[in-house]
Amino acid sequence: MTDTSDETPFEGSISDQPRIMPTNTEPKAAKPLNRANDTDRHVGARIRERRIMLGLSQQQMADLIGVTYQQAHKYERGINRISAGRLYEISQVLGVPVNYFFEGLESQRAPDLTARQRMCLELARNFSSISNERHQEALSQMARALASQEH
Repeated sequence: MTDTSDETPFEGSISDQPRIMPTNTEPKAAKPLNRANDTDRHVGARIRERRIMLGLSQQQMADLIGVTYQQAHKYERGINRISAGRLYEISQVLGVPVNYFFEGLESQRAPDLTARQRMCLELARNFSSISNERHQEALSQMARALASQEH
């Protein structure tokens, strides 16, 4: 019989000696793998713009795509990433192609809307919430008349 006390135990067996884990002294990457980035914020801003243009609330959009209000809010703020399937679903609900959400990404416009842009989005939202088509047409004619006076 041979003495096996000096042999290394089989992998996975329990040993009396503590295992020493290698220490990594190098700093970890600053960016977690699943963290949203500038592209996510841009896509979220485009979703928000389109939703407002259609006069939908965050809750209405969340219901249409099958997520909670909080999740829809996080998508729009670029806090959470949107999967390809979910982005396709959002594009269907908002009536735009998927590439709509990436338009303007190359130019990297300022992330905050100007006061004028916010006013235009609010105007579009309010206009689309008018249910009476005659009122919508009257408002549209008034806007055209005011705009023509400016020139």
